[in-house]
Formats: sequence, C-alpha cells, structure tokens
Amino acid sequence: MTFKLDPRLEADTREVIDIDLSTVRLMNDQRFPWLILVPRFADLVEVTDLSHSDRYRLMDNVACCCSVLQSVFPDTHKINVGALGNMVSQLHVHVIARRTTDAAWPNPVWGVGKSEPYEANALGVVQGRLRAAFSEEQ
Repeated sequence: MTFKLDPRLEADTREVIDIDLSTVRLMNDQRFPWLILVPRFADLVEVTDLSHSDRYRLMDNVACCCSVLQSVFPDTHKINVGALGNMVSQLHVHVIARRTTDAAWPNPVWGVGKSEPYEANALGVVQGRLRAAFSEEQ
C-alpha cells in the first residue's frame, strides 16, 4: 500500500520538506512554530508499528526538527514533542517551539483560541527559512 497523508493533516498543515523517514509539515497557525512529522509508510497508527530501526530514525527526525525550530526561532524557550493521534489516527509527531509569551503558555497549545493561518507571503518566508535550516542540519 502507498503512503497517503491523512486529509485532516493535509488541510491543517503546509508542506515543508521530506527528510530521511518523514514528511515534515508546518501547522498553519502562525501563533506557534509547529512542525508535524509523518513517517512515509502506509497504515501506521502507533510508534510501535514502525520497525525497531525506523523508530530510531523517527527519533533522529524529531531531534532534527527540534534543532531546526531552535535555529529558525531563536526566541524559543522550550520544545514540546508529542504523538497523540486522538483526532487523526495516522502516525504523526508534533514538534512545537514554545515561548513564554505565546498564547497558550504554559499550557498545551491544543484548543487555545482560534487558529491564525499564515498569510501567503509570511508562509513562503517561514517555509523558506525552515527548508534552509533543514538543508544545513542534514
């Protein structure tokens, strides 16, 4: 079976780059620098659905995203990482750069206020900065 991105993830995020194991997407909410990693395999739900070696590769992908976010958003105070899957069962990992001044601090970002999508120009700038940082990181 071929990898296909869940429609909700596709609707809520914007393309950034494909790295080693995962496609990396940007959550379309400018309030939070927020990446979503989705391993490019069909029918994965849990981290344990990955092979042993691919679980290690996924963690390397997460670490890469953490470094990229800290590089692109140097005012980051904390990186949150989570794989919940309650709303979207397709295996995906959230990597969120948090600031003590963000709209949700110190609470989780889920369900806080209304999403503020990127305007086209701002989205292009952020995507470009992220892609450049990923190129330097790899």
